[in-house]
Amino acid sequence: MAHDKFGNLTGWDLEGFHNGGDTEVWRRLGAHVTTVVDDERGKLAGTRFAVWAPNARRVQVAGDFNWWTGDDLEFIPGSGVWGTWIEGVAVGARYKFKVQRADGSWVEKADPMARAAEVPPGNASIVADSTYVWHDDDWLNQRTAYDPYHSQMSIYEVHLGSWRKGLSYLELAEELPKYVTWMGYTHVELMPVAAHPFEGSWGYQVTGYFAPDGRLGSPDDLRTLIDALHQAGIGVILDWVPGHFPKDDWALGRFDGTALYEHEDPRKGEHLDWGTYIFNYGRNEVKSFLVSNAWYWVDQFHIDGLRVDAVASMLYLDYSRPEGQWVPNEFGGRENLEAIDFLRYNNRHLYERAPGVVVIAEESTAFGGVSRPVHWGGLGFGFKWNMGWMNDSLRYLELDPVYRAHHHHEMTFAGVYAYSENFILPISHDEVVHGKGSMLEKVPQDDWRKFATLRAFYAWMWAFPGKQLQFMGQEWAQRSEWNEAESLEWWVDGMWGHKGLREQIRAMNQLQARVGALHEQDHDPAGFAWINADDAGGNTFSWMRYGTDGSCVAVVVNFSPEPHPAYTLRLPKAGTWQVILNTDWAEFDGSASTTNGGAIVVPEASDFNATVAVPSLGAIWLEYKG
Repeated sequence: MAHDKFGNLTGWDLEGFHNGGDTEVWRRLGAHVTTVVDDERGKLAGTRFAVWAPNARRVQVAGDFNWWTGDDLEFIPGSGVWGTWIEGVAVGARYKFKVQRADGSWVEKADPMARAAEVPPGNASIVADSTYVWHDDDWLNQRTAYDPYHSQMSIYEVHLGSWRKGLSYLELAEELPKYVTWMGYTHVELMPVAAHPFEGSWGYQVTGYFAPDGRLGSPDDLRTLIDALHQAGIGVILDWVPGHFPKDDWALGRFDGTALYEHEDPRKGEHLDWGTYIFNYGRNEVKSFLVSNAWYWVDQFHIDGLRVDAVASMLYLDYSRPEGQWVPNEFGGRENLEAIDFLRYNNRHLYERAPGVVVIAEESTAFGGVSRPVHWGGLGFGFKWNMGWMNDSLRYLELDPVYRAHHHHEMTFAGVYAYSENFILPISHDEVVHGKGSMLEKVPQDDWRKFATLRAFYAWMWAFPGKQLQFMGQEWAQRSEWNEAESLEWWVDGMWGHKGLREQIRAMNQLQARVGALHEQDHDPAGFAWINADDAGGNTFSWMRYGTDGSCVAVVVNFSPEPHPAYTLRLPKAGTWQVILNTDWAEFDGSASTTNGGAIVVPEASDFNATVAVPSLGAIWLEYKG
């Protein structure tokens, strides 16, 4: 009796893995249900196991199919990979690799390429093979022509485990698309869904890069959720974490007893702040692993975009390190040239291979060209989170209004660099945890002022150049900090203030979709002009937004508790200007103190000066009607 002991895997199949060019390495390594042909018995069903462990003395696979005792893998010559094929092992089997290190000691490891994993505290890998039939062909076909820069992009950031605590992927597939569509968001951004042992890490401490988190269901259940969002016309962005990985002894770290995925030197291979390892981006096999992983989520889960976490930590060798605790690059600088090369490679690969897919950087420094194409010398991301805008505006928001005049230009400063990158304006989960307080509790004084200020702030955010991202619960001003262990406070749904803010967010999403001036030129200076950036005494800001078709919207935001009943606004055209949003309207739980009669008429003889009523702690949007 003779059959292929490696389940149709050869050293030739692994060449791309070793030269960094294999972008689908999960198809070769890991566990794969495979049929082999036996000389005597014909076709036999079983599973092929393969794992990269070049410095191991011996490798076994132990699972519920061999009473966890271990079957030996054989070294595939010249490959650094160990493999075997075991008859009868089918989808659902649990397994681990037992690795004997050079010193003779043994360690049990989860499969780095596992496509399913046990629910914590279990950490075994699971043999998986998708049988899911997708129904989103229309979505994928139209995505190839998608132009994100001139389209509306209003992103709802979601932690699936606590949006409605207890819902599975399949139950979320019933509820989340309906809610997001009703609210008018164009995309959801899912906090990491890859397997992670500690729920309190929110998914940012990944141990199973190819295995969806099993707490909420199976990999195909997650596919069902993504498919449902696509069928509802909602794009899906996924948080992706190539910046570090945890030190759990059963995961990637020191996989075969040596620094395989990470650097040997802790000055290059460990994040001191997070107690995690850093990938060795210069190693070809690691590049294959990570580039394959990015493509895996796009190819196998139909993801429309990746938001790359903690990019700054990847770009700088001295990131959060004291003097003398980092190793300069070959030119004596602090830039991590290997990480930069990897990011460019990954971004170029995704944009070339999947037109319409976007890659977004969470990058908190002034590193140049983050969202510039690689062939123009940039990193090749499509968008960058505008952390400067976020920090400045939240600082301003937290001030008592009496002090805001002295910090006026912290709010206008973002206009100086608004077109240096393709920005997304994020108010993410990071701003409402760990003692920072909820958005509502950041604002000083009583509830009337808190809600009014938030309505004005979001009107500012939705009308400012850049795309928008808002974390779940902010749309109705959840009062308490986000806690991943509890559900959002849905019980405030119909309460004064909370309901009004959500109605306003919904209205702004709908207006933004209808009015090209509010989204078409977010990344073009032609789409924006200040009317008055200098009214510090009035705590008031005003600007114009322009569409590609000549449409225009005037925006006035007053962060003072004093109303401006006759505010002078110099508009660019004579004619009728319709008030399309007033954050003080009764339907938003405002006091309805200013109406402007619904429209402002600017005569030719007026020098284009209009007099408008601006509510206290409020904003108005005026659309030019001709």
